[in-house]
Amino acid sequence: MSIVFLFILFHSSQGFKVLDNKYWKESALADLYESLDVGYNTNIAKNIILFIGDGMGPNTVTAARIYREGETGYLSWEKFPHIGAIKTYAADKQVPDSANTATALYTGIKVNLGTLGVDSNVKRKDCHSGILKENQLTTIATLAQEAGKSTGIITTTRVTHATPAAMYAHSAERDWECDSSIPAGCDCKDIARQLIEDLPGRNFNVIMGGGRQFLMANSLNLTNDPIKNQDCIRTDGRNLIAEWAEKKSSEGARYALPTNTKDLLNIDVSQTDYLLGIFQNSYLPHEYKRDKSEYGVPSLEQMTTTSVKLMMKNKNGFVLMVEGGLIDIAHHVGKTRQSLEEVIAFNNAINSTMKLLRDTGIAEETLVIVTSDHSHTLTISGYPNIGNNILGVADKSSADGVPYTTLGYANSGIENYHYTAVNGTVVREDPSKVDTTSWDYGPQAAVLQNRNTHGGNDVFIYASGPFAHLFHRIHEQNYVAVVMRYASRLGEFSSATSSSSSILSSILLLFAVQLIYLL
Repeated sequence: MSIVFLFILFHSSQGFKVLDNKYWKESALADLYESLDVGYNTNIAKNIILFIGDGMGPNTVTAARIYREGETGYLSWEKFPHIGAIKTYAADKQVPDSANTATALYTGIKVNLGTLGVDSNVKRKDCHSGILKENQLTTIATLAQEAGKSTGIITTTRVTHATPAAMYAHSAERDWECDSSIPAGCDCKDIARQLIEDLPGRNFNVIMGGGRQFLMANSLNLTNDPIKNQDCIRTDGRNLIAEWAEKKSSEGARYALPTNTKDLLNIDVSQTDYLLGIFQNSYLPHEYKRDKSEYGVPSLEQMTTTSVKLMMKNKNGFVLMVEGGLIDIAHHVGKTRQSLEEVIAFNNAINSTMKLLRDTGIAEETLVIVTSDHSHTLTISGYPNIGNNILGVADKSSADGVPYTTLGYANSGIENYHYTAVNGTVVREDPSKVDTTSWDYGPQAAVLQNRNTHGGNDVFIYASGPFAHLFHRIHEQNYVAVVMRYASRLGEFSSATSSSSSILSSILLLFAVQLIYLL
């Protein structure tokens, strides 16, 4: 029998290359040998870095991979040795938001949609139950600080936005970010004040992102920031950034207040223990239009590597959360290319961080987790050829003969609808006649909404380092917090060792605690 060779043309940044039987056999064997060599790291995790791609569901990861590396490529975290998946639903909703998912990731408890750091006894906007201590949850940041570790949060959104806020705030409403958002009669602190005044926020070694107008009254007059959120503007006359600096000064702490890339990169991390960098009034700019000059806004990569260098000085280790938050923001307005570019920026931050960990010799004692809090309704469909631009046209509809794009949304806003009425007939726009690769193009949505919503599907979790192998199948989202606590011997696992008897004892202790809670 003759051997029939199948040749596939594959498009890469270097042009087309031929992938034949030899390629597939060799690539599969290489994958096999790498897999056979995977072992279990059972060191205690001195450090933890949790990377969260906000809204980065499985289809977003696949699309970004093809966008950047081509079909056969990999994003940096896709080469991590251990992978699982997590269920993202809220305590009260099948499809979640960033507040309840981040709370589950940090505390180990699933909570209601829109609530931060409070258990499911607290309904959204129920101010009074939200301030009851018995309803407030403990995050991995609090446990890390109690163990003498450095802690920090980094985001490309606002430092008071849902994903970072869940690490330090207790609030019945994620939108109560500054004083003017607190409803009348509600005796609670806004999220910005909790960050600066309360534990664990006030002891964070690193706080970086946007949100100046939520921390400083009259801050809208300080810059021509193109992204202005008029929903929450600080009106109490306070400058919480200045108050933070004054407190650090009174404590004799070594701190820095960078306002641009040059400031950040010029910090002497050996002489700095605290860093508060607020670079925009609201969200940071999208990566494709970020000012990359020395007086512009630093990249997620620059913020992350600087923070790791600063925090790794602590002999007790550190816990750092890094959010690629604009992946989600771009999806909400249906701008797919903008979202994919944010995934690439997220990828760059992780790639450089992993290199830094290896170069400094702390990779084997650092648990690195990459995941998403939730998905979006992005779809990948049609039968485009290998090497086709992922932002391009996939095929023609067999129903109306009109082409459609590979990427689409199950629902989104009016700019993604692409239907018009012509002589009483609804006609779909032909995407082959427009630039679907434009930054501002939004692929077609099936259902018209005011904006794209989150998706309810599971998301992947990728891990490297101590006890990364504990992510190995479908898990509940709150399981992530338990693994972080166990790997770093925090909280209920603080007295555990790596021996099997101690592991069993810790598991039994956890079950006992859960049983008491249920009773």
